[in-house]
This record gives sequence, structure tokens and C-alpha cells, in this order.
Amino acid sequence: MLKLVEPDIKYKVPFIEMMETWKASGESPFPWMLELDYSDFEELVNKMKDFSKGIGLPDGLVPCSVFWAYDDDADKMVGVVNVRHYLNTDLYNTWGYIGYGVRPDERNKGCATEILRLTLEKCKDLPVKKVLLGCYKDTEACSRTIIKNGGVLENEYKESKTGRLIQRFWINIKD
Repeated sequence: MLKLVEPDIKYKVPFIEMMETWKASGESPFPWMLELDYSDFEELVNKMKDFSKGIGLPDGLVPCSVFWAYDDDADKMVGVVNVRHYLNTDLYNTWGYIGYGVRPDERNKGCATEILRLTLEKCKDLPVKKVLLGCYKDTEACSRTIIKNGGVLENEYKESKTGRLIQRFWINIKD
């Protein structure tokens, strides 16, 4: 059963296995916090917990809660999520409240849809009635995942750095 768990040292083996799978795929892991050094695993766990207090974040980012998507039955780390506590101007114009990634060998199995569904439940703790999510238009699996979870497209715009189109979706989380 897939669930969202807080970063914890007890998940060291499945987390490292996930990261090694990502590395072997040749892809850069996503979201950004997966690019952190995990050789000192306890330090990594503490850093991820500090992000919710706004400690240790890169410039331009806001406090966020980090969750790991863990499959209990398989003892397998499937992905990582961050829920931003509020949005600055840049996040409002791009990625919104939620960033998540699914390890390459677990894609196209419904994991992203379930991870986003579980994350939306966590978002109910935010002081908002709806959450914004952004994705690149050319990553159709991502937009399908957002739409399956109730996402309504607001607009698209061209990212200045890459020239890629970003789609912005809203999902109601409260009545």
C-alpha cells in the first residue's frame, strides 16, 4: 500500500535504492531536494525536516513539508513530494504548491496519480481552498495526473529560461 511518510532514518535502505535506480536511469531526480547529498543519511533527513521551518532552503524557495512516497507492501520508496506552505511570485507563476517526482521504474503504474491524491489530502492543512500545480506541457503524463485529481487548466505560458510551455492547473481541496 502506497503512503506518504515523513523523512526518517528507518527508510534509509529503500531511499538509497530509489536514488541508485534514478542515477542508473541517467535522469536527474525530481523534486530539487533529491539532488542533495545523501551520503550522510541522518543529515539529509534532518535537512528535509528543517525545510518546513524555512531552514536551509535555496534562494527563492519557501518553507515546505517533505514527504516520501513509500510502498509498504514492497518495502520500496516510490517517490518524493514537497508541499509548499505558501507561494511567492515565482512559484505562483510556475510550479504552485506541490512538487513531486516518481522514480523511473515505477512510472506508468498509477503511482503519480495516487501520490498526488495523497498529497492533496495533506494540502487540506494549508489555509487555502484550492491549490495550484504547474507542469511542462510536453510532459503529458504529468498533466493527465493533475487532471485525474481534479485539476482545471487556468493557462499556459512560455518559461523564459527554457522556452518550454508551462501549464498551470487549480485543484479544489475544500468546499
